[in-house]
Amino acid sequence: MDGSDSAFFNVFPWCFCFIQNVALKLCFTSLLQISCLRCSFLGYLNGLRVSGAPAPRFVVPRTVECKESRIGKQPIPVPSNVTLTLASQDLKVQGPLGGLAITYPREIQLLKDESGVLLVKKAIESRRANQMHGLFRTLTDNMVVGVSKGFEKKLQLVRTGYRAAVEGKDIVLNLGFSHPVRMEIPPGLQVKVDENTRITV
Repeated sequence: MDGSDSAFFNVFPWCFCFIQNVALKLCFTSLLQISCLRCSFLGYLNGLRVSGAPAPRFVVPRTVECKESRIGKQPIPVPSNVTLTLASQDLKVQGPLGGLAITYPREIQLLKDESGVLLVKKAIESRRANQMHGLFRTLTDNMVVGVSKGFEKKLQLVRTGYRAAVEGKDIVLNLGFSHPVRMEIPPGLQVKVDENTRITV
């Protein structure tokens, strides 16, 4: 074997790899073109237009069902010492402890029964009316209770040495500090202390 033969065998592997890569690229390109033609042909037969864009999404609107509020449909009893004044959407409540007023939204209407019971109804059927129904029934009931009987809260001091006392218009609390805590009682509130530890507002 002479020098020319050895040079041929040294160059042959590189030539073979180059030819193999070119052949693979040609085959891949041909298969890709055939695949595209097949998709277009099948789409033409089926009467479809082949496109790469995603299909549009259709949203079906759902019907909102407004249920009756369990709190809103409860009647409101009115004591005999409470006077109600209803004008359009405005309600005024007057009792022995004072008077209050409220304005209802257009989604809510107030009815007075023959027996003197208040009924809070929905004027229209909507999501907002369903939300306002129970809220304004509770506000109306709180107004009637507030001007007739009032609200009462109780607080008990539980700690050695803790005590409270009412001095004039102030309530004095001994809560372990080096000095007593004095708080002014707001107007309209009545505060009573029993056994130095039980506070009733």
